[in-house]
Amino acid sequence: MVDRKPDATGADGKREAPLDVLIAGAGYVGLTAAVSLKQARPGLAVAVVDAAPAGVWRRDGRASAIAAAASRMLEQLGVWEEIAPEAQAITEMIITDSRAADPVRPVFLTFDGEVAPGEPFAHMVANRDLNGALRRRAEKLGIDLIEGMAVSAFDVNGAGITVHLADGATLKARLLIAADGVNSKLRDMAGIKTVKWEYGQSGIVCTVAHERPHNGRAEEHFLPAGPFATLPLKPDKDGTNRSSIVWVERTEDAKALVAGDEFVFEHDLEQRFGLKLGEISVADKPRAWPLGLTLARAFVAPRFALAGDAAHGIHPIAGQGLNLGFKDVAALAEVVVEADRLGQDIGALDVLERYQQWRRFDTLQMGVTTDVLNRLFSNDIGPLRAARDLGLGLVERMPRLKDFFIRQASGLSGDTPRLLKGEAI
Repeated sequence: MVDRKPDATGADGKREAPLDVLIAGAGYVGLTAAVSLKQARPGLAVAVVDAAPAGVWRRDGRASAIAAAASRMLEQLGVWEEIAPEAQAITEMIITDSRAADPVRPVFLTFDGEVAPGEPFAHMVANRDLNGALRRRAEKLGIDLIEGMAVSAFDVNGAGITVHLADGATLKARLLIAADGVNSKLRDMAGIKTVKWEYGQSGIVCTVAHERPHNGRAEEHFLPAGPFATLPLKPDKDGTNRSSIVWVERTEDAKALVAGDEFVFEHDLEQRFGLKLGEISVADKPRAWPLGLTLARAFVAPRFALAGDAAHGIHPIAGQGLNLGFKDVAALAEVVVEADRLGQDIGALDVLERYQQWRRFDTLQMGVTTDVLNRLFSNDIGPLRAARDLGLGLVERMPRLKDFFIRQASGLSGDTPRLLKGEAI
């Protein structure tokens, strides 16, 4: 995608032809929103503005779990075919509950990795592969991207919204979508309050190389300080076996681990990872970020909507943050497209409230669920450990309940938007 401003601006710095939709944020949520709207309604003028410098997304070494519903959506949007060769299917998921020093980690719960024959419930995808495919699709659809430019303010004025950029330029649109992350500046500008607290934990992310293949198995170990997840990746170009690690520790310990000696880091990592896949080594620089719960009190305002982490930031214990964002996009796109087909004002509050009603309860429910799970499992209280292990064992013996959890994890439960079913809007 080229780095350019949408169309020409007049002498006063204002875009001469107003946009229909302007999206702030060129991560997976913002780009997917742009592609969803433009593909369904080619006549809509859609643009994306992003504060990050051009090309910074290429340096993102992280990977994300893409649920089955999200991969159906990406296939419908014409990008999954490009991503699929580099995506690693998760064929099995196992859950243990132990201490890091325990010599044996009994498996309490296992999940087969399919929601339908031949369809894994999730894939692991490198963030830069996902972002790059979405950018190329957006460019093909004629969506403009303004990179390295923050939104400094916006004003709602009747039938439109005027967005002021950091360089003094202004853009006019009928709808502004904020997809600028959990610390959303646009959310603050809109005066939307949040419910927020910190967990005193940080998530360490890195890639680990190992001798033996993982065979598509993902593992989540519940440890006293927080969950330790091992997620399978495609081998690199040299054939090296790799996995992505999401390692939750108390914040002060996480900071010390990431900033400290590499040998100490690998020693502590090996204690948690084990040697079941042979010798291991850290393949990239570990990074840590603080974890908390952030829920917006409202998802919409006149001519303004939140999506993705700007609307909700949750604990990674269930691996659903990214997929909640995709569900936001699918619901918002469906609401906006249907309103446009009916000749309604796509930025009107009564239209946007349909999106809020659709997504708010589901988001609250997931936020509460991950909060309870984290508090339940991130401790070393004996009676609580016994109770939760009993619960995991009971689920293991109840196939229908396991199927329910697989449907939840795949994003195919509840009132699912059409895009997440793989259907056009």
